Amino acid sequence: MAIGGDATSVRDVIPAPFGSWPTPITSELVVAAAVRLSDVRVDGDDVWWAEDRPAEGGRTQLVRRGPDGTVTDVLPEGRNARTAVHEYGGGAWWVRAGVVWFTDWADQRLYRLAPGGEPEPLTPEPAVARGDRYADGDLHGDVLVCVRERHAPGGEPRNEVVRLAADVPGEPEVLVTGPDFVAAPRLSPDGTTLAWLRWNHPSMPWDAVELVVRDLASGEETVVAGGPGESVTEPTWQADGALWFVSDRSGWWNLYRWPPGRDIETVVRTDAEIGVPGWRLGGSRYAVLDDGAVVFARTSRGSDGLAVRGTGGLVADLDLPFTDVAVVRPAGDAAVVVAGSATAEAGVHRVGLAGDVATLRAPRDLGLDPAGVSTAEHVTFPTDGERRAHALYFAPASATHTGPEGEAPPLVVVIHGGPTAAASPGFSLSVQYWTSRGFAVVSVNHGGSTGYGREFRDELLGQWGVVDVADCLAAARHLAARGLADPDRMVIRGGSAGGFTVLSALVRSDTPFAAGADHFGVADLEALARDTHKFESRYLDRLVGPYPQAREVYVERSPITHVARLHRPLIVLQGSEDAIVPPGQSEAIVEALRAKGVPVAYLLFEGEQHGFRQAANIRRALDAELAFYSRVLGFALREEEGIAPVEVENL
Repeated sequence: MAIGGDATSVRDVIPAPFGSWPTPITSELVVAAAVRLSDVRVDGDDVWWAEDRPAEGGRTQLVRRGPDGTVTDVLPEGRNARTAVHEYGGGAWWVRAGVVWFTDWADQRLYRLAPGGEPEPLTPEPAVARGDRYADGDLHGDVLVCVRERHAPGGEPRNEVVRLAADVPGEPEVLVTGPDFVAAPRLSPDGTTLAWLRWNHPSMPWDAVELVVRDLASGEETVVAGGPGESVTEPTWQADGALWFVSDRSGWWNLYRWPPGRDIETVVRTDAEIGVPGWRLGGSRYAVLDDGAVVFARTSRGSDGLAVRGTGGLVADLDLPFTDVAVVRPAGDAAVVVAGSATAEAGVHRVGLAGDVATLRAPRDLGLDPAGVSTAEHVTFPTDGERRAHALYFAPASATHTGPEGEAPPLVVVIHGGPTAAASPGFSLSVQYWTSRGFAVVSVNHGGSTGYGREFRDELLGQWGVVDVADCLAAARHLAARGLADPDRMVIRGGSAGGFTVLSALVRSDTPFAAGADHFGVADLEALARDTHKFESRYLDRLVGPYPQAREVYVERSPITHVARLHRPLIVLQGSEDAIVPPGQSEAIVEALRAKGVPVAYLLFEGEQHGFRQAANIRRALDAELAFYSRVLGFALREEEGIAPVEVENL
């Protein structure tokens, strides 16, 4: 069992101040042997997966598990299977017959690695360092197709579908160019037809995406699905020549099938989300098995699960503990998934149609007492404009301690990124780090979040900085009114888009928050519109308004504009190499707070991009935030943890 330990029927718990409970969940445990499983592939009898390893500088290693259970690291030391396409990456590797193709982070070239060999570059040295980036590939015979993002001085990157030999170095041939963005190039089983996704500014991949097919001999193209108001994702060809895909044409990301020359057929129709926002390339949330049955992930009420559509068309949920399903791949008569539960981190599992599970890559055995693990409660609450929003609430949990009688716990309000992402109910040491110390945690699914259908996702259009902020304030007040949080000790934290919401909430005159933590968040919407990378360069057109026509709205919504109203202590954490939200955003808000005498702490992490990947930096970020809260909320850190203090200016 991943948590470990045996619960006892009778426990003596000791009252202690919230925030100061002794806990086995230190920042050291958070990163010790930690990995993030980002993808899985099936190659004959072998199963491959990707491990993002903080202890190795955040690099992505590929791991192969043979049919006898032998597990082998595949990439040589120093190699890192990670792509920078769209800056968020994804789809950086694929495998066939023991040969793996991958993009190396160092130079972004595409490499081929055969068993027993060394990585060999397939693509030329680009004219600009890291100027050609590759991702999201597909193989047919000795041909490979993939996405190439080409960067050149003084111009916007160009996103194209290219074709190249799978085993001989050479110059890629451009098959698709012109659209602002392309994704998921897939060759039909006979190799004669190419399918891909395309979209243009100002749409994002969850707004308006077309699924296109081209006869490679004649050049004739057909738009199969998608367009204004419809998001299409995850096209896959099946052995019978039909093209399957996920679309939100029903208001939910559901599963469809297109037999060429015929009408689109609905495969799975449910008021739940099979698809997810396309921040990263190469995702897979469904698997068509050899007999035609389909195993798919679906999100409902803030939680994932697995379901099966049998060959007769009947859909049934699988009775499994998984609450967070990242990847689903076909494996003959079963599916292989990356999935975690409310009490265990993600692992790699083989799932049969009867719900039988074989674990191929187990999560860490953390040795934790189950009584000290907090699990999520889904909460729906009223918010502004007669709307309703959602959240996942994690109560404080300890096997040995409890809070003082009559006191409510301090509350950490967590805002996800995106802002189209979603809170996760899966077991996370980053959540348990807080709950095991006596904090309550609530992860808010504000209007615009994924998992509740397109209508809810579209609530944020034109309203970023309004709806998200209102929902976060409403969540905190709702929990305080229920006696689940101390209204005087509520803090708010978030990263990226969530950092913008943090800052926007803190500049509200009616903010209920005593302090905040901004992880690489947006302080100046104008600067973001001018300076960010291509993938998101027009994102704000839909979230805020067209720029510069709506400049007044950008100025009004920017937290930096209202820094005079920001009186709450703030800690800011930032990566020095962040190309999505550059350090200047964080430094602008920090300098403004310094100048007006507001308590502020600032930590800049050298070598980090958008999100922290290195073990030492992950530890320091967690501990610094805890040390910051201890000072502004007035509780003591436990000396035995040896947490270094954080400098808080103006305190």
